[in-house]
Amino acid sequence: MTQDEQYPVLWPVPTRWADNDHYGHVNNVTYYSYFDTAVNAWLIHATGVDIRELPAIGVVAQTSCKFLGSLSFPDQLRVGIRIARLGNSSINYELAIFREAGDALELAATGTFTHVYVDNETRKPIPIPEIIRSAAEPLVVTAGAES
Repeated sequence: MTQDEQYPVLWPVPTRWADNDHYGHVNNVTYYSYFDTAVNAWLIHATGVDIRELPAIGVVAQTSCKFLGSLSFPDQLRVGIRIARLGNSSINYELAIFREAGDALELAATGTFTHVYVDNETRKPIPIPEIIRSAAEPLVVTAGAES
């Protein structure tokens, strides 16, 4: 099994001209934007609803990124998405950024991203909305999957 096959979702995210820094590669902080964009775009697609209008919203409680390769505009990317833990009020995502290289995908970064679901008004943690949980369940991977 190849690295990209370990992720049930490979969400397309293009690089943008503005992503490059003075050194000619995608700036490190932009990788976090790719994670955020992929997870939320996938959630909207998978649920068929505007997640911003649910009574509970996912706020980011933690992120991490391990940089493994350089990216640069106009690279086309795929963000691998899988779920390491689906809790009562939080989802721990494991992510990977792949650069399209012809027919292959080259791993450029891996990371984590944790959404904690909170009440849209009080900002207190509450259970994950059922529509989100139903979309997330198929992405849960078994313990021991490699990042």
